[in-house]
Amino acid sequence: MTPTPAQTIGPFYGYALPFTGGGDIAGGGIVVHGHVYDGAGVPVSDALLEFWQADAAGGLGGAPGSMRRDPVTGAVAGRDPASFTGFGRVATDADGHWTLRTVVPGNGYISVCLFARGLLHHLYTRIYLGRDSFLDSLPPERSRTLTPVAEGRDIYRFDIHLQGEKETAFLDFG
Repeated sequence: MTPTPAQTIGPFYGYALPFTGGGDIAGGGIVVHGHVYDGAGVPVSDALLEFWQADAAGGLGGAPGSMRRDPVTGAVAGRDPASFTGFGRVATDADGHWTLRTVVPGNGYISVCLFARGLLHHLYTRIYLGRDSFLDSLPPERSRTLTPVAEGRDIYRFDIHLQGEKETAFLDFG
């Protein structure tokens, strides 16, 4: 018997979900990048990350339909840089690396949803770019996993560890 898709573990999203410019939420702001690691510290080369965030003023009313198509070929040409949607989707590369270009959100954090092989359900976490009462309520070793490391002017590194000593704090919205 052949297992049905409901009985197997993906990823099944490689064909249509990542899109050109998926990590370019807004230009001229900050760059947040990192790696996704499994429990053994090995980079996860086939993860998919979705990002949601407020605009620089804290508003959540992103512009709908900011994807552009080439009028001649119909191919996806990437985002319209003048439209802020507040949404991004990035696949990790062969080294488990991902990159997001955006603005500092007015509410102080970027929400992350992670899909990866071996996960029966996606995971939620946040990238906090400043102090927050939620971070203050966590033990320091857990709040550190939600705070990126500044690598330079407007460049931040945020690695996601699925398990182990450095496991990222994941949120349960259930």
